[in-house]
Amino acid sequence: MSNVPLIHVEDLKERIDSGDLPFLLDVREPQERAICNIGGLLIPLDQLSRRIGELDPERETVVYCRSGSRSAMAAEFLLAHGFHNVKNLAGGILAWAMKIDPTMPTY
Repeated sequence: MSNVPLIHVEDLKERIDSGDLPFLLDVREPQERAICNIGGLLIPLDQLSRRIGELDPERETVVYCRSGSRSAMAAEFLLAHGFHNVKNLAGGILAWAMKIDPTMPTY
């Protein structure tokens, strides 16, 4: 599938709880984010190439979407454009809802 490093929701939750928060990039659409989100900057995947300047290539970035497919594409794009510390959230926000916050609405 992809050579992008993964971070699992349990590991991300542990890091958030410890105050070691990576930069979160949500590549879903605004209507998806309105249903549920875990924070982060919203840049839909189709806008990423023109909005890449809003991101810091030196900062650790965790990219997420609904299930992990779009975020894998976004992470590959970032890695190809000079970002070195990018991870894809394995399973996306669906995995977060299933394993971390079962009260979170899903779609």
